[in-house]
Amino acid sequence: MERGNQTSIFEFFLWGLSEKPEQQHILFLLFLWMYVVTVTGNLLILLAIGTDTRLHTPMYFFLASLSSTEILFTCTVVPKALVNIQTQSRSISYAGCLAQLYFFLTFGDMDIFLLATMAYDRYVAICHPLHYRMIMSFQRCTLMVTACWILTNLVAMTHTFLMFRLSFCSKKIIPDFFCDLGPLMKVSCSDTQVNELVLLFLGGSVILIPFMLILVSYIFIVSTILRVPSAQGRLKAFSTCGSHLAVVVLFFGTVIRAYLCPSSSSSNSLEEDTAAAVMYTVVTPLLNPFIYSLRNKDMKGALARLLRGRVFFSWGQ
Repeated sequence: MERGNQTSIFEFFLWGLSEKPEQQHILFLLFLWMYVVTVTGNLLILLAIGTDTRLHTPMYFFLASLSSTEILFTCTVVPKALVNIQTQSRSISYAGCLAQLYFFLTFGDMDIFLLATMAYDRYVAICHPLHYRMIMSFQRCTLMVTACWILTNLVAMTHTFLMFRLSFCSKKIIPDFFCDLGPLMKVSCSDTQVNELVLLFLGGSVILIPFMLILVSYIFIVSTILRVPSAQGRLKAFSTCGSHLAVVVLFFGTVIRAYLCPSSSSSNSLEEDTAAAVMYTVVTPLLNPFIYSLRNKDMKGALARLLRGRVFFSWGQ
């Protein structure tokens, strides 16, 4: 068998979102609308947090980091999908595919780590309120986010470099609308056992360890809240966690379905995998601004002041 040393000069073809030509126009308009709303909504959150000193706290520092990651995550996947729908060309170059894979893994894993970091922040705020300012100092928050970026880049580089060792021969149709690990391994004509083992252990660890840390954090949070004597105090404590918990359930539910639940090669399974991918790559970043703004009184106030032009730039206020 001829080795795929020519992989750098050929193109892959993405399966896309639908095979039906009559659905392409609707899909383009729908994805364009979701893309614009996602970027605009997360940018508004960034501006509201950056310009209002009332939101210069660790919780909103992590939320700003999450919003910036959501923008980058969406921009990695959706623009190429829009171009392919509009031009009816499903091609993507080998270099472009691996570049998309690297950035997709980086920003996707960053979402996971940030959600875990935000759960830890809520745990400290509710379970250790007297020590919150000391534990969640600006320097420590910055260090935590920096560590998250370093870890995500290491994980993404590991998977991407392992993909370089694979050969791709005749079958180059990727069964997805973007370049991801599983679909790429399916179209390889070389042995993918090492890649699959790394995906199982490293990818599983990246998903399950933060998820378990989030669950443990919320077990302590709930047990602490239930000991609060005031019903109003319990409601206030639950409300500060509600937005984060909603995003965790939505994001991890679809990610676990996509990466940790085996799927067959049937057309129904491919459609289910595509639907799950759409949920965590497009729908979750779209809903995040609404979830955090509609369930958060401080965020709603900051957004209202931002839109009215009444913002605060001084850190001393």
